[in-house]
Amino acid sequence: MKTLYKGILVILLITVSSCILSAGSYPFAETYELNYPEEEVKSAIKRLKKEHSEFNVPSVTINNQGKHSLLDEEVGDPNPHWFKFYLYYKNENQILYTWTRASTKNSTTFAFVSINKGLDIGNWELINDSFSRAENKEHLKRFEERILNKVKYYLENPDK
Repeated sequence: MKTLYKGILVILLITVSSCILSAGSYPFAETYELNYPEEEVKSAIKRLKKEHSEFNVPSVTINNQGKHSLLDEEVGDPNPHWFKFYLYYKNENQILYTWTRASTKNSTTFAFVSINKGLDIGNWELINDSFSRAENKEHLKRFEERILNKVKYYLENPDK
């Protein structure tokens, strides 16, 4: 009987710890699967930022010092794993951190990771973790309407 209790305790501890400890570098990111090669998705996001310059992040500070640029670039050395993009909501004064990663040859994961309040870096809040349920839902809806739907449009209409 003691063995049964120990077994149940071990299973319970594993279950609880798996809920607390999420795997991966971005365990809370909201991910979207797009049925396009990663290069096409990256091009669509770059086009969005070119045609809608309001989404380009202005110069930022770090700890209220210096002026810095947030670069859209590959992440991972020597083998890049993600391509990170920063987007900006001017009215809300928020920076969005997103990334893309090839899922297969013809599909890509586009992830919405976090939001930085203001133009001083260090005020990041994680999607699906840092916000109340209602706030998170609002952030996701805004992202889908302003960013994701436009990216999908550019993917579906590359020549328009």
